[in-house]
Amino acid sequence: MTGSSAQAAAPSPSTVRKVALAAMAGSAIEWYDFFIYLTAAALVFGPLFFPGESEVAGVLASFSTAAVGFVARPIGGILFGHFGDRLGRKPTLVIALLTMGTATTLVGLLPTYATIGVAAPILLFVLRFLQGLAVGGQWGGAVLLATEYAPEDKRGLYGSFAQAGVPVGLLLGNTIFLLLSATFGEQAFATWAWRIPFLLSVVLIAVALYIQLRLEDTPVFRYLEEKRQREGEDTEARSPVLEVLRDHPKQVLLAGGAFFVVNGGFYVLITGMLDYGTRTLGVSQTGMLTAVLISAVVEGIAIVVMSALSDRWGRRPVFMSGAVLLGLWAFPLFWLVNTESVLLITLSLCIAQFFLGMMYGPQAALFAEMFSARVRYSGASIGYQGASVFAGGLAPIIMVWLLEKTDTSLSVSIYVFVMSAITFISVYLITATYGDEMTRDQARGTEETAAQTR
Repeated sequence: MTGSSAQAAAPSPSTVRKVALAAMAGSAIEWYDFFIYLTAAALVFGPLFFPGESEVAGVLASFSTAAVGFVARPIGGILFGHFGDRLGRKPTLVIALLTMGTATTLVGLLPTYATIGVAAPILLFVLRFLQGLAVGGQWGGAVLLATEYAPEDKRGLYGSFAQAGVPVGLLLGNTIFLLLSATFGEQAFATWAWRIPFLLSVVLIAVALYIQLRLEDTPVFRYLEEKRQREGEDTEARSPVLEVLRDHPKQVLLAGGAFFVVNGGFYVLITGMLDYGTRTLGVSQTGMLTAVLISAVVEGIAIVVMSALSDRWGRRPVFMSGAVLLGLWAFPLFWLVNTESVLLITLSLCIAQFFLGMMYGPQAALFAEMFSARVRYSGASIGYQGASVFAGGLAPIIMVWLLEKTDTSLSVSIYVFVMSAITFISVYLITATYGDEMTRDQARGTEETAAQTR
């Protein structure tokens, strides 16, 4: 395959942009659904679903149901990864989006403990589990849809569109919570208005239908399917999950390690810090939500800018720089937050989120390039979602526990620093990539599709 033919076969820029924007829209609303649960868990779920507990016990119980979503994420990564590598990136992504939209809408309709008793937290548990399954499957589909369409020299940039869905989703979720709290007051918000953000997630179903009806699967997967048919491979007999664990165990572990502080640090900043600021420091709910909101904008900018730079400088140098900077910033972060000044809290969170964006942005292309096309959905999803259990899912709980046991935020700073070290070492050890294979498969898949339509 010559460079000129590969270039001629590449998808048009307008097609790549359409795919990237669709991936970002699906990702943004999916993460909006996931995050509004965390915000509600920090602000209202304790007394609504776990009454009779002390304030700290209610928060921990509420965060524990939130953590169930993180436990479900690797299960979703395995389940959806299996079908994503066998049936295609697009249909698997669509199913994940529909699952999330349905589960989140039902949370908005869920009766509280005062109405149906213990059934309320049990149903909340089940719906959060479904959310986790959906996120576990969505991320790999959105990222591969963007990166497997993107030209080689812009893979980091276009992959960042799917990654930018995280701060966009956080921005949407917190903005709606902020507006509702300001419009109806904290009492009405805690009583019934908290349901509105969950009911709005029905929009995700429309995004899923657009992707299903208007987009083709990636050129890479189309070529892979054509190759399997030519060689007479029994697709039904293969297990991509077992294959990736057998052939790429090191990459799966390193991917999980690379994601450690990106995931854990993020939930310290958006969930643990929200609880810490309002409950421990006494900062207003509006002030903390505003700080988190502004920092999400900064992270979104960092994701796109640093991903574009990773196309020039390489994924690993940008990623490792972010890990070092966040690890060091973990200490002044809390020094500024402890001033109880909303301005300084906002500044500290913005700087931390920028450093997170240095890692999370290039991660899409880095993870996609770590695995061969046959197992890319499974490998990227398992590495990403496996870390989410121990990093993101436990981070708010560990933060509350550390603050209660040590009575100092220094313990949380050390916790973030250790997670940063794990990420730095993991990214440093990543060597093998399949970036050139992605470029060849994309060109061949596009050429074969064009030949079939002539």
